[in-house]
Amino acid sequence: MVAYPNPDGLDIHIAQLDGNDDLGDLWEAARAAGVKPGTIRVWMTRGKIEPVLDGEAGQYFHLPTIRRAAVGGAKHTPADPAANSRGPHARAA
Repeated sequence: MVAYPNPDGLDIHIAQLDGNDDLGDLWEAARAAGVKPGTIRVWMTRGKIEPVLDGEAGQYFHLPTIRRAAVGGAKHTPADPAANSRGPHARAA
C-alpha cells in the first residue's frame, strides 16, 4: 500500500480533458516537491508514492499527490534524530 495514493485513473483522465496539467515527468515531479529527482526515486522504492503511468515513454506522476507527499514528510521520525541502529551517539568529551 502506497502512503500517498494517486486519485482514480478516471478522475485524472477527466482532469486532462478539461486542460488540467497535473501530470508531470520525473523532473517536473521533483520541481513540484522541491527535491532532487533521486529523492522521487527513493520515495517510490520506499512505497511513499507511485507513478500514474510507467511505460516505455517514462514515468509520469500526479503532481498534487507529489506535493502532498513532500509536505507530509517522512513516514517515521525518530525521537532522537542522531540515533541510528546502534543507539544514540555519545558526545566526545
